[in-house]
Amino acid sequence: MFNLSRYFSTVSFILIVLAAGVLGPLYRQLSLHQMQELAEGRNVAMAQVFENSLREPLETLMTDAVGRDIEFLRESSNSAALQASVLELMHNTAVVKVKIYNRLGNTVFSTDPLQIGESKLGNPGFRSAMRGTTVSELTHRDSMDSFEGTLAEVDVLASYIPIVGKDKAVEGVFELYQNVTPFVAQLHRSLWWVTAGVVVVFALLYLMQFLVVRRAQGILEDQEGRIKAARDTLEIQVAARTDELKRTNSQLEGEISERRQAQSKLNYLAYHDPLTGLANRRCFIERLEESLRENGRHGERLAVLFIDLDQFKQVNDSLGHGVGDELLVAVAARLSEHVRLIDMLARLGGDEFICLMEAVRSEGEVEMLAREILGAFEQPFKLGDHELFLTAAVGISLFPGDGDSVLDLMRNADSAMYRAKAQGRGNFHFYTPEMTRDAQVRIRMENLLRRALDHGELTVHLQPQVETRSGRLVGAEALVRWSSPELGEVMPMSFIPMAEDSGLIIGLGNWVLRETCRQFVQWQDSGFDLPQVSVNLSVKQLERPEFIEVLEQILDETGMDPTRLKLELTESVVMAVSDSFVLLERLRELGISLALDDFGTGYSSLSYLKMLPIQQLKIDASFVDGIGRNTGDEAIIRTVMELARSMGFEVVAEGVETEAQAAFLAQLGCEQLQGYLHGRAVAPAEFRARWSSQP
Repeated sequence: MFNLSRYFSTVSFILIVLAAGVLGPLYRQLSLHQMQELAEGRNVAMAQVFENSLREPLETLMTDAVGRDIEFLRESSNSAALQASVLELMHNTAVVKVKIYNRLGNTVFSTDPLQIGESKLGNPGFRSAMRGTTVSELTHRDSMDSFEGTLAEVDVLASYIPIVGKDKAVEGVFELYQNVTPFVAQLHRSLWWVTAGVVVVFALLYLMQFLVVRRAQGILEDQEGRIKAARDTLEIQVAARTDELKRTNSQLEGEISERRQAQSKLNYLAYHDPLTGLANRRCFIERLEESLRENGRHGERLAVLFIDLDQFKQVNDSLGHGVGDELLVAVAARLSEHVRLIDMLARLGGDEFICLMEAVRSEGEVEMLAREILGAFEQPFKLGDHELFLTAAVGISLFPGDGDSVLDLMRNADSAMYRAKAQGRGNFHFYTPEMTRDAQVRIRMENLLRRALDHGELTVHLQPQVETRSGRLVGAEALVRWSSPELGEVMPMSFIPMAEDSGLIIGLGNWVLRETCRQFVQWQDSGFDLPQVSVNLSVKQLERPEFIEVLEQILDETGMDPTRLKLELTESVVMAVSDSFVLLERLRELGISLALDDFGTGYSSLSYLKMLPIQQLKIDASFVDGIGRNTGDEAIIRTVMELARSMGFEVVAEGVETEAQAAFLAQLGCEQLQGYLHGRAVAPAEFRARWSSQP
């Protein structure tokens, strides 16, 4: 017999403990939050009192502090007077300490004079206050030995409060520390009372319900006897049900027939695509295997045509998957009209289709079918209110020349399809053995590049950027180089696109960024002061949600000054990244400079360009190469210079190799030059040896 009382007692005890354990901390958290909001409000009000009472000496100090050293700030008479005024205002309040920072993050005033001059530029609370948001942090006495060396056994709430000027801009930050020990002590006392109250209430409820449960236990025991009697009666009824089941047998025979029909339907679904009604991958593979056996015996040729739609993902992303499914059905219907009755058309999945062409007499016959398939996309697809224009790519493999197995023929047709896509939209391509070799080379290079990141095969080289008129070094662009033990010196144009396609560019790009910052700081520490360094960013890096976090981590690890770092992005990268404006604004908030690389080769409109928070345009080397030879390139450069001048952009010209090119660019007012005229990209040691002697 199940003991209901024992079960109830155990469960009730667990629930009481859990309730006390949950409600107590919850009450504490809510109370602590309310206390913090109250204390923060007091700090904000006190900051307003300081600002209103000390506006003139405060404005004087904020102005005089710019560019001053620590000793000046500590010995300033104005600071001494401000010190006395602040201490007077703090009298009879809970405020125990006051700091004031200017907008550069420097401590221009503190009730502890030893802290004047400290930098808070990297402090999250300071940065939030500079954005106009008040931020507070509670520090408990048990988490510290003393409060900044002055106070012990206290609970302190520190608030960062923006100082807003007449123009509504944040001019600096107050940091107020309030003694909230009485609040916290009262919170702890009330917590114990609440916890005790919860336990008492639940105990009373337990006693009342226990009495009910004991009564229920008696009822259950009474019911147990009745159930035993009913069990005996049930055995008699089972015999009667046996006869009834015999009659039901005949009904099952009819159900068997229905199941056979259902099985037939399942068999159909197992070999057909449920969306388009075409054969599916399984059906196609089995048909191809059978055809290979038959054609192998009779020496006949066949072809596999791999069909992939161009930019179908954009339809799903812009119009939804419902419209995408309708489009796939329409495509399947249109393709079915162009294949022969003896051929097999199947959908592999997604936007991929495949066709088996049997009894092939010549490649020309296969080419004709490929052109008919591509021609099926010449007319738009009308789906409701939408009129969609679509193209496709077709890759072709032939039996027996391109393979004698299902795997080989499908894989080679797929490789040919990718080669067709590389030629542009609406193309077809026959498989060639070179495609397999290229794929093998690519796979080998990708594996070697993965290893290169861990084996020190990559290096960062730097190419100088000089001031046009003086020839003075003003910066450098970091460029990655790969020296492979197996492949030798691998050109960036060979491995960078492969890294982009494979996703290795994320790790590679982060490594280049970290290594460049590390080298820059090392040079600074050793006395070689490079004004600025530029690093290229990939669209894959910017698309990662954790990119900003990774960048900040790199800056913190290396000690890199973000104002000395420039990130270069192409127009295509900016256009490809969603919310690029927000992302670039966050980079600018960090103090990082932004340059638009390869300008003139992308697709950005002027309206788009003027919204970007960039400081520099880089004229693509292809236009610089045409100086003196191509009037069109010269006209483009003049237009870029006029555009940059009107929008306040600095201009760097890439690929400058001759004095004539430099003179032409100088005449137009181009500020900086980069190219072989002033130096190739070289290793850090050679770069420093070349430019460290510059005055």
